Amino acid sequence: MSEPAYPPEADWESAPSLVDGAMNLELTAASCNLQYWLRAVPQGTLRGRVLGHAEDAGTLDVVRRPGPFNDALTQELAFRSMAEEKATRAISYLVALAPDNDCMEFYATQLMDEARHAMVFRSHLPALGVAPHELEQEVERLAGADRDRVLVPLEELGLRVLRDEGDFIGGVVVLTVLVEGVLAPAAELSERKWRVFDPAASEIERGAGIDEIRHLTVGSSIAREYLLKHPEEKPRILALVRDGMRLWAELPSAELVHRREVLFQQGLEEHGALAGDYEVWPGRRLVDTTAEERERTAHEWAGRMQRARLAYMGLEEAL
Repeated sequence: MSEPAYPPEADWESAPSLVDGAMNLELTAASCNLQYWLRAVPQGTLRGRVLGHAEDAGTLDVVRRPGPFNDALTQELAFRSMAEEKATRAISYLVALAPDNDCMEFYATQLMDEARHAMVFRSHLPALGVAPHELEQEVERLAGADRDRVLVPLEELGLRVLRDEGDFIGGVVVLTVLVEGVLAPAAELSERKWRVFDPAASEIERGAGIDEIRHLTVGSSIAREYLLKHPEEKPRILALVRDGMRLWAELPSAELVHRREVLFQQGLEEHGALAGDYEVWPGRRLVDTTAEERERTAHEWAGRMQRARLAYMGLEEAL
C-alpha cells in the first residue's frame, strides 16, 4: 500500500477536532520537521485554501451586514489576528534558542503557521464590511483595548522568559500551556458556532485548529523529553506554570469572550431559524444554546485539555 499523500492529522477531512487531537495525538519535533511541514501543510491542509478557506465557502448576509453577528465576528477576528502576530514575533526567540536542528525546524514552521493565521484572520475582515484601506485602523479600533488588557501582559511574560532570560524550555512551556493551551478551546467553539452563518470563517478556524494540534502536541513532547532528562528542573518549571496561571486568572479574558458570546446570542435570537437542527456538539442544537452554556463548555474543554497536556509532560502538580 502506498504512503498517504500527506499525514492524516494534517488532512482537511481526516484530521481530528482541535480538542481531541491535542488531547490524544503524540507528535515530536523530529517527526514534524521542515520536510514534514512542506508535505503536510502547503500540499495538504492548505491545498486550495490560500486564504484559509475554499473559494466557494461564503458568508451569509446576516453576518456581512451591520448587527450583532457582524460585531461579534469582527471583534473576534481582529483580536485573534493581534494574538497570532504577537505569537509569531515571540516564536522567533524559540527559533534562535532551539538546542537542536529538529526543534529549530519545528519552531520555524510554527512561526510560519502563526504568521499565516494572523494574515487569514485579518484578511477575512473585508468580507465583513471593513474597507481594505482602513483595515489597520479598524483592527486597532475593534481589538486594541483588549490587546492591551489581555495580550500585552502575556507577551511581557513570554518576553521575560525568552528574550531576557534566554530560557528555551520555559518559553516552550509558556507557549504550550499558558497561551495556546488556554486559547485553543475557544477557537474550537468558534469553528463550530460559525459553521452555518459564515462557512468561510469556520474553515479559517478549522485550518488554524489543525495547525494548533501540531503546535500543542509537539510543544508538550519537547517539554516532556526535557524534563525526563533533567528532573532537577521540574520545580522551576512548575513554579513558572503556576505563576502563569495566576496571571491568567487576573486577566479579563473571560470578560471579552463573554462580550462576544452575548453578541452572538443576540444574532442567534434574530436569525436562529437559519441554523435549523444543526448541532454545535453532539446532541445539542446550536439554536438551543445560551452564551453562558457555550462559555462553560469551552471552559470545560480547556480544563480537560490542560490537564491531559500537563499530565503528559509530568507537570500535573501545577493544577
